[in-house]
Amino acid sequence: MPMEHGGRGYGTATGAGPVTDPGPAGPRGTTGPATAQVWSKVPEVTVLFWVTKILTTGMGETTSDFLSKSPALGGAIGLIGIVGFMWLQFRSTRYSPWTYWSAIVMVSVFGTMAADIVHVVGIPYLVTTPVFILVLAGVLIAWYRSEGTLSIHSIRTPRREKFYWATVLATFALGTAAGDLTATTFHLGYFSSGVLFAVLIAVPALARLLGLNAVAAFWWAYVLTRPLGASFADWMGVSKDRGGLGWGTGPVSLALTVLIAALVACLAAQHRRRARAGLPPA
Repeated sequence: MPMEHGGRGYGTATGAGPVTDPGPAGPRGTTGPATAQVWSKVPEVTVLFWVTKILTTGMGETTSDFLSKSPALGGAIGLIGIVGFMWLQFRSTRYSPWTYWSAIVMVSVFGTMAADIVHVVGIPYLVTTPVFILVLAGVLIAWYRSEGTLSIHSIRTPRREKFYWATVLATFALGTAAGDLTATTFHLGYFSSGVLFAVLIAVPALARLLGLNAVAAFWWAYVLTRPLGASFADWMGVSKDRGGLGWGTGPVSLALTVLIAALVACLAAQHRRRARAGLPPA
């Protein structure tokens, strides 16, 4: 799996030791190395990051399916959740594991709902998947033209953070549509789709070893985490007559939520240890 090491954010430093931001400036950014004390707004990308991310994709898929049993209530929960946690994320001045991953979870739930609603109104996955690809490409192009970089190392201004979260939301919608495309439209089933995306997600890692740009490898893998996690979660949650294990979307969502909470607790503990040691937040 390709890894990027965390950049430094734009919050004013207090508490743990200061960090100098040496990252490259975009065309509308600073003209040289920044000397302000700043903190990261996104986590360091490690193996634990990827595991947590994949679990959130599965949890978002099954939670959205569970909430769809009551569309009005489910939609309200999804909308309130994403607005509330994104407000907390943008309001914070540095990376907070609980705030960041709560926002990711709600983006996962809301992104799934958005993709599913488009399908319910009659637009097939063969149409929505390429449309979401174009949406994602448009966000990335706008981000690059505005900032001169797509690296998460550079998330240290409010505008770049907005581009980052717009990209994240687009990847969740695209991954949902792509996963359902292979599982239902192409009749692979949920488990076979999960295996397919497990193989595909190894491609950017191998490509990185062969010289692929780290940023391109990161976003390539990031997109694939969505259908990977969602396919296996659907396989566990849906009924046996739909090719699943029949465990139910509610129990699967609850189990994944517990696992995510445990991993985020580990990440938060690491974060506190680094702060006490006077090290930059990871």
